[in-house]
Amino acid sequence: MKNLLYILFIALTFTSCQGQHKKGVELVPPSTFEKEMAADKGQIIDVRTPKEYKSGHIADAINMHVYDADFAKQVDSLDKSKTVYVYCKAGGRSAEAVEHLKSKGFEHIVELDGGMDAWNEANKPVKQ
Repeated sequence: MKNLLYILFIALTFTSCQGQHKKGVELVPPSTFEKEMAADKGQIIDVRTPKEYKSGHIADAINMHVYDADFAKQVDSLDKSKTVYVYCKAGGRSAEAVEHLKSKGFEHIVELDGGMDAWNEANKPVKQ
């Protein structure tokens, strides 16, 4: 009986944690990025130039060029309570964008490790 109560307690502890919204920043490979986007419909931002974006981007991504004068204003239009998925070409600009998002109080940010270079290398889908 004692073991049964212990097992029940452990099971309840793990299931109660699963429903909690993740917080913080995650740097993830393309396969994880894709899985997390599918599981949690958040906001996807491509921080590359408009020309790079037009050459191919992740489906449903919004282009918000990190060096654009309106970048801060565009970030303010995002929902801070929703997950933000962010990427660039190789990881440098997205890291800058992540710092900006963190300073604005975003709760959960997922950054694509290696950017579109890694996404393309992993043969993930690209929208023109």
